[in-house]
Amino acid sequence: MFTEKLELLIDGVWCQGSSGETTELRNPANDEVLGNLPKATIADLDRALDASERGFAVWKEMTAMQRWAIMDKAAALIEERKDDIARTLTLENGKALAEATGEVQFAADATRWYAEEGKRAYGRIIPARMPGVRQMVYKEPVGPVAAFAAWNFPSSNVIRKIAGALGAGCSVILKPSDETPGTAIAIGRCFQDAGVPAGVIGIVFGDASEISQHLIASPIPRKVSLTGSTPVGKLLQRQSAEGLKRCTMELGGHAPVIVYDDADLEKALDALVTFKFRNGGQVCTSPTRFYVQKGIYQAFVDGFVERTKKLKVGNGLEEGIQMGPMIAPRRLDVMDEFVEDAQAKGAKVLVGGSRMDQSGYFYAPTVLADVPDDAMIMNEEPFGPLAPITSFTDFEDVISRANSLEFGLASFVFTKDLTKASKTESALNAGLVGVNHLMVSTPETPFGGVNASGYGSESGIEGLDAFLRTKFVTEAQVE
Repeated sequence: MFTEKLELLIDGVWCQGSSGETTELRNPANDEVLGNLPKATIADLDRALDASERGFAVWKEMTAMQRWAIMDKAAALIEERKDDIARTLTLENGKALAEATGEVQFAADATRWYAEEGKRAYGRIIPARMPGVRQMVYKEPVGPVAAFAAWNFPSSNVIRKIAGALGAGCSVILKPSDETPGTAIAIGRCFQDAGVPAGVIGIVFGDASEISQHLIASPIPRKVSLTGSTPVGKLLQRQSAEGLKRCTMELGGHAPVIVYDDADLEKALDALVTFKFRNGGQVCTSPTRFYVQKGIYQAFVDGFVERTKKLKVGNGLEEGIQMGPMIAPRRLDVMDEFVEDAQAKGAKVLVGGSRMDQSGYFYAPTVLADVPDDAMIMNEEPFGPLAPITSFTDFEDVISRANSLEFGLASFVFTKDLTKASKTESALNAGLVGVNHLMVSTPETPFGGVNASGYGSESGIEGLDAFLRTKFVTEAQVE
């Protein structure tokens, strides 16, 4: 049963939208209605904006230690309620409960990390050229933030916005996905119950285009943060330019995986199959283009197929489930299109390749071999449980192909030769590189891409700095 009450958070009060209009929230594992989500009106957004401005005035004046105390309590509440929040996440997103639980733990960890790091928003003293002059650099919160989070990680995407902003001393209005609202609401309740002042956090739902346009057009937000697709990122950046608002854009990817013939094949396969199909492949850092050196190509393909066939697919709340459904029916159509195009261009479907015959939005874990570079799936992010595999000959060949797209978020390399690994790391055009493993996201490490995958970082000291601005003060002694 879905127990999270679906509400807006405006000026410290949980409420329904002023129009009374709602949209249905559905469980992607069985298409059942979970609840009705209120839609914010323009009047609701204006109240949220005014509250955010007032909340910022209060929050920025609190000491870093005072903010830490509240955020640390929020982290403890997230951890205490982890099982309930994870269940809500699985019901609305579909991913396996074990994945959801780990993701909620990430929210607690990230909140603690940002709370601690907020104490270390250091400035500096610069030696002056003249006697009697003191030169100081301060870091101060940039201002209220307008933040937008995607549905694929309802906890992680949300917490990077909330905890990053609050750790720096900013207020934030968050627009989570209408497809996964309950997780954001549950996390918001933890912060409210921890004592966050009214207006410091706002949470709104409704038409994404209308909300983003209205929030960004307002002079109140001074920072925009998005986790979403590249087209949406370009749109929000154009809107932000009018008000010269700072942006962090965490956008799409299409991660190449380079497996050299000296790699530990079994370990590489175990890691790659697990990460490829987690969250149904609906992950911006998911391995999505597999380049395997010819010497081990067939062994790699056989091992990948063998492991894929053993995956347990179903409702994420069931015991032992490793992969859940797609988020919505529209994604099934996209998967069909990718597979049909790849086959038409000569790729072989070795396992999967079709929708699953059960309720909900399930697509079978799919392995495609001998996929040509001109196939759509090698050029457009699939964002689903499809693994296209092809071979390569040497370093120059694979680097040219891996760097051929405009995306530059994550990339992965498997080899026992650390000299070869170092050379490959340097050559790859990506913001994140994993060598012999795929864990490229933790609270304390920067997360972000380059080129069409966006710019700026979340998490790490870079993630805190994204919500800070620099002030230089020079004082001359007066006798």
